[in-house]
Amino acid sequence: MRISNLLAWVTLFSVSMAFLESSVVVYLRELMYPEGFSFPLVEIEGHLALTEIIREVSTLAMLTAVAAIAGRTLSRSLAWFIYSFAVWDIFYYVFLKLLIDWPVSLLEWDILFLLPVTWTGPVISPLIVCIMMISLAFVILYYSYRGINTGLRAVEWIILTTGALTVVIAFTWDYSGYILQRYSFAEIWNIPAERDLLEYAYDYIPRKFNWWIFTAGNMVIAYAIIMIYRRLRSSEAGQ
Repeated sequence: MRISNLLAWVTLFSVSMAFLESSVVVYLRELMYPEGFSFPLVEIEGHLALTEIIREVSTLAMLTAVAAIAGRTLSRSLAWFIYSFAVWDIFYYVFLKLLIDWPVSLLEWDILFLLPVTWTGPVISPLIVCIMMISLAFVILYYSYRGINTGLRAVEWIILTTGALTVVIAFTWDYSGYILQRYSFAEIWNIPAERDLLEYAYDYIPRKFNWWIFTAGNMVIAYAIIMIYRRLRSSEAGQ
């Protein structure tokens, strides 16, 4: 299948999936936050929290499946995965804005992910990451479908992974700092104290996003993307 056709189908899937995701959030907020979403979070039952976590894992599994079908090599599958993830995430917020006029501002805080700990950040922060992901995906896909070997080198993997982990640290920095103000690492894994920890966690209100760590992580990712682009461009020129 031509790359233009694949791009259209993967984009359609990602946008449609974003609407399903946003519609679930609309239902949840209507039931749990009738006066509008805000921190601290409303406490939910254990089985509902588990369902939400499994839903997030299922979302990643769906994106992985589409990427595996669309791509025939590891690098292509990676590119389709990060592209579909980014499109899904962008349109998730687009549909929330259209359906319930949220967020009011791109600087409004949101729960971004729940594994392995809660990720939080201003809405604009995951959108910036999405732009990085789409940029990397397009570089790989463009040269891959021009017959260039787009397999990433070890140093490129290391730089990308370092940047990605740094961004994750930024997303989990505020919440983790809040938890560690009261509990040590040993106490967090103490099952008898789990109820007290959950009650404390539900009182969490975002305080300050660590833009320094976030920016540093994205700069590392951007450097890796430029490095990959230059290498692939040189490979094509040398053919």
